[in-house]
Amino acid sequence: MSKQGETKRSRPRWLRFSNMAVARTSRVKPGASPAGEPRWLVPFVLACLFLLCALPLISLVKAGFAGLVSGNSIGVLTEPATYAAIRNTLLTATGGMLISVVIGALFAFSVSLTDIRGKLTLSFAFMLPMMIPPQVTALAWVEMTGPASPLLKTLGIAPPLGSPQPLYSLFGISVLLGVQHAPLVFLALKAGLAASPRDGVEAARLSGASPFRVFLDIVAPLAAPGLIAGAAIAFVSGVGNFGIPAILGIPAGISVLPTLIYTRLASFGSGTFGEIALLSSLIAAIAAAGLILQQRALSGRDYRIIGLSGANAAFSLGRFRVAVELGLAAILFLVLVAPLAALIASSLVPAYGVPLNWQTMSLRAYEEILFRQTMTLSAFTNSLFLASSAALGLLVVALPAAYLMNRRKGVLANTLGILIEIPYALPGIVLAVAFILTFAAPLPILNVSLYGTIWIILIAYFSSFLAVNLKPVMSAFLQMDPSLEEAARLSGAGFFRRMRDVILPLVAPAAGASIILVFLIATNELTVSALLWSAGTQTLGVAIFNLDDSGSSDLASALSVLVVVMVMALMAALETLANYLPEGVLPWRN
Repeated sequence: MSKQGETKRSRPRWLRFSNMAVARTSRVKPGASPAGEPRWLVPFVLACLFLLCALPLISLVKAGFAGLVSGNSIGVLTEPATYAAIRNTLLTATGGMLISVVIGALFAFSVSLTDIRGKLTLSFAFMLPMMIPPQVTALAWVEMTGPASPLLKTLGIAPPLGSPQPLYSLFGISVLLGVQHAPLVFLALKAGLAASPRDGVEAARLSGASPFRVFLDIVAPLAAPGLIAGAAIAFVSGVGNFGIPAILGIPAGISVLPTLIYTRLASFGSGTFGEIALLSSLIAAIAAAGLILQQRALSGRDYRIIGLSGANAAFSLGRFRVAVELGLAAILFLVLVAPLAALIASSLVPAYGVPLNWQTMSLRAYEEILFRQTMTLSAFTNSLFLASSAALGLLVVALPAAYLMNRRKGVLANTLGILIEIPYALPGIVLAVAFILTFAAPLPILNVSLYGTIWIILIAYFSSFLAVNLKPVMSAFLQMDPSLEEAARLSGAGFFRRMRDVILPLVAPAAGASIILVFLIATNELTVSALLWSAGTQTLGVAIFNLDDSGSSDLASALSVLVVVMVMALMAALETLANYLPEGVLPWRN
């Protein structure tokens, strides 16, 4: 037997059918199951999404309606504290949105449309605030400002003792919300600007139009939808943010709706569930109003791109390039480098307000966190378990869901997409309340309650991060040639054999990226776990919040520094895999 014949025989049978698979694919009627799809697949995915996404929201609506009908909880809607929380929520979310738009748009336009250098580095650094937990961001800024800042004391520029902390205010909360959510505006705007018609811009310039006129007439209309979408996302994220208002607002007596829900749950009473359901409904209503305003702002804006888009910059800055680069670097220094330096300085001194020098510098806080503190060690263990379990376990749902959404077009795919996106779009505090209401009572038949255990946090993570896990996997499915799987099916390979030998090897890089992304976000999560944790189930986010709340600023800072190092290491790991991932998986890459 010839060597060529041996090679041909050793190839999997389905590979020899790959060239003819498309021609032999049968037509599938709308609504019918495609050939080779197992009968259990659709019920399995729908059941998972119902339990993770639909059932908690149904419980939330049911509890809110019951509270209104019975009248036991309706009083919370007329209390002065509720009105103050609504006002503060709207003010801080709107202020944060405006700051996010200014900073995010500046970076998006500079990175996408100009010839500045180091675009990848700038994008990577600008995305860090979004990846860092909000309570860490707030703690870092507190350590950077005020009369007791170790960094300012070391530099000799600290305000006089007794001066107020400027961040303990509505303005301070708004500023930090703006810094935290500016990357969201950056991402939404950069996606549209990357497809700007370069030939149209060049034609306008050759016709004598000034750069400002080109920007106003060509770039701005195309950028408007992304800018509006980014602003809406920043507003909704500000409405549901818990970490920043908790660190800055609670010491100053400033309450927003998420922190009001937190305090209501802490002072548990007979009508607590109904009250927090109604307060959560208010948050959801404000978030929905922001999204409706976005849709109305986008209505009538139908700008189509005619022409070629490319990677070349549309505007050459000339002699202003260095000034723009220095300006962007200065912004990054203010919003990222300086707060992190203050956080590190605070972690190295024995107490808040002590200046950092060779006599006061100590690693005692890190030794305490890593080797002595039972609570922080438990938080590390819990967060790593929850993050890894959510990142890996979600693939069991995300892979079949992506498979169905890729093969089934129409009503089923749209329904699956809506069920997956709703929990991700809802503020985390609302989702946490929904899971409390769903699992507060013992489970039927089993007679076991998940409330107060680590399992309710894990299930909530499954619901909250399913959309994050799905997007990279879905991108890989869209780029996959369907003829390969069809060839394997025609040669007799079953569903699991096709999944193992054909699909998984092709989507493995994207699945790996989704695992790291979910792990990165889940490790630092606070908003969901702040309401669901109990003794022994605290997470890293909860531990940082509790340490700062108890006055152990050095321990909170040390733990925050360790979290930031972990975030940067995970992002660097993703960057090393960039060449093996589908386009668009890594948000900081063009």
